[in-house]
Amino acid sequence: QEQLVESGGGLVQPGDSLRLSCTTSARTFSSYTLGWFRGTNREFLAAISWTGTSRYYAESLKGRFQISRDATKNAVYLHMNSLKPEDTDLYSCAHLADAFTSEGAYTPSKYTNWGQGTQVTVSS
Repeated sequence: QEQLVESGGGLVQPGDSLRLSCTTSARTFSSYTLGWFRGTNREFLAAISWTGTSRYYAESLKGRFQISRDATKNAVYLHMNSLKPEDTDLYSCAHLADAFTSEGAYTPSKYTNWGQGTQVTVSS
């Protein structure tokens, strides 16, 4: 069973920006909606469709976080700006269990193949 791999976390200061990466197989990248989450409760942050044409964001983060992808690297990125101490958490990615759909994109329980996560710490 494939496991997605996250990277890019670290220690940053309030107000800084950070880009997280989630890499996967070509098959998964081209077939599934991929999402970013944080914390043990898997708070939904953002998702992008398998075509890259649709993006979904948690309302509370819209404008501060952006999701993008690079088909040449089978990678999905989470660009985080104006980071705050309350953004400190373990960030994970996963893909929807069903291929070729974005139904359920906002719902963590609809996702599978969770990565190990990458830690983001925002502190002065």
